[in-house]
Amino acid sequence: MSANLGRNAAQQRTCQRALHGSAQGLLSAPLLHCDSAHAPDPVGPKLAQKDVMTTTAIRAPYPGLRRDGDLMDECIRVAPRRGDAPPRQEDAWRIGTMRRIAAAKIRFGGCEALMDDAMLIVSELLTNALLHSGTQEIRLRLMLQGGFLRITVDDGMPATIELHDADDDAEAGRGLALVAALVKENGGTWGSNDQGTGVWCDLRREGESR
Repeated sequence: MSANLGRNAAQQRTCQRALHGSAQGLLSAPLLHCDSAHAPDPVGPKLAQKDVMTTTAIRAPYPGLRRDGDLMDECIRVAPRRGDAPPRQEDAWRIGTMRRIAAAKIRFGGCEALMDDAMLIVSELLTNALLHSGTQEIRLRLMLQGGFLRITVDDGMPATIELHDADDDAEAGRGLALVAALVKENGGTWGSNDQGTGVWCDLRREGESR
């Protein structure tokens, strides 16, 4: 009996090591699939294939925060762009990082239904500030306000912000027109602050009456 206990203890330790392997090993290892056709059945006859229950994991939308208030208020430092020179790689990287943070904050705020259009607007306004303002600092603010998601990009450089029709062959000038179209499609409005340093856009949140 003591020999059997020794063998059982050794088998138990082997199973524990297999079940409680390192996290790295578990994350990198492929999933193992059980072949029921070759598995012993100590209880009774095997279940028919149609009787086997399977489950599927589904990620539910994040409910988010629905109350009014700031979701994000961040600034990045950039080098002023001179002439037609492309922006510095590190500045483009900072813009990309700010976009990823904005996407997470929009989801956190319960505005996933606006995600695609909101991120297009964020991208257009951030890119415009980086390429055309000559600024050294760009600020992005997201907030929930009175049934709307408000997006504000401010570069600190006073300018007259007007919507112009871009020619069909124009390589630039379409950004603000796209922003205005997306805002209108989402039942909102847009404009600039009194100093002309920034553009704001309001997008109606899902479930809010028009």
